[in-house]
Amino acid sequence: MAEGFHDDPHPHYAAWRSESPVLRMDRTPGGTPGWLITGYHEVRAALADPTLSKASGNVEEVLARYGSRPLITAPWLVQNMINSDPPDHTRLRRLAAAAFTPKAIDALRPRIEEITAHLLDGLARDGGVVDLMAGFAAPLPITVICEILGIAHDERGDFQSWTRALIGHSPAEARAAASASMVEFLSALVAAKRAAPGQDMLSALIQARDEGDALTERELIATAFLLLVAGYETTVNLIGNGLNALFHHPGQLAALRADPSLIPGAVEEFLRFDGPVTQASLRVTTEPVTYGGVEIPAGEVVQVSFLAANRDPARFPSPDTLDIRRPAAGHVAFGHGIHYCLGAPLARMEAEVAFTALLARFPAFSRAPRDVPEWAPSDRLRGLRALWIDLGT
Repeated sequence: MAEGFHDDPHPHYAAWRSESPVLRMDRTPGGTPGWLITGYHEVRAALADPTLSKASGNVEEVLARYGSRPLITAPWLVQNMINSDPPDHTRLRRLAAAAFTPKAIDALRPRIEEITAHLLDGLARDGGVVDLMAGFAAPLPITVICEILGIAHDERGDFQSWTRALIGHSPAEARAAASASMVEFLSALVAAKRAAPGQDMLSALIQARDEGDALTERELIATAFLLLVAGYETTVNLIGNGLNALFHHPGQLAALRADPSLIPGAVEEFLRFDGPVTQASLRVTTEPVTYGGVEIPAGEVVQVSFLAANRDPARFPSPDTLDIRRPAAGHVAFGHGIHYCLGAPLARMEAEVAFTALLARFPAFSRAPRDVPEWAPSDRLRGLRALWIDLGT
């Protein structure tokens, strides 16, 4: 990994992209040999290409040739829609999609606003300088996704630390232990929901049927894992990264304070400028493919960079400048094609509610003098460990 990559990957991606939008690397940002795609148009093409396989078995087979393993290898956690190809992907996504209809997401807004207000009340009681990540950006989406899945507060175990071990730079032993703990936790949760179903997404997934088909036990646990982790990590980082970007562009923060109606567009620009997910999960070529005039042979690992594509000057003028009035439509922060993030509408809503309430409740907040951004060392996610702000109260 290039020195300083986790602190600021954008100059590294820009340098690689200037060399070629499709580059063969001895060691990609994900730590494996393979191909890195950084150009916007090439990324969109790769994300929509059915000849690139995401099936966990195919990925593991190619990685084994290099002596590498994916971050999460436990079969009980990987057999979900993000690690599958059609027709398995089609079936898994259809069974989970009912919980993410526009009507279902819209119905969540009052409760999300209530949780947001409660958390901001807590920050107000603390007063002064607070860590916004620990006190607001993290607990908001965690509370929301746990309520959606039907996980009571006293049933949550330590899934945050297990997740950090699984997606961070942890030793193999720590990842194995976290994987075992996560499987045990989710297995018990599924068993409890099967015995006493509730009005929640996990109960609905257990009872879901698609033309007589249903999720297997392993698929249930893997899908619950995906929804749990993706349901909070993305939004945590979207809020933190967005606020960090505003602190680096004070004129944009002032504009947002003056006109809160700009918030939905600002959220799209936060996603483009410094999105919460660094790159897509691994793909492998099932036959030779060509992007940007570069041919990738069959049987190769491909990493697709969301961050690099979203700052490609061929698509976004002045891409390293935050502009909350920019027409940011077309960014790939949530992916593209059949694997486009199912929870994207929920993440957008949570971020819009969060920024609206934060700006209204603490109109004079500012970055605390003590704050020095510290980025989590993850190859897949981009987010801050802490973000200290002065509430201005």
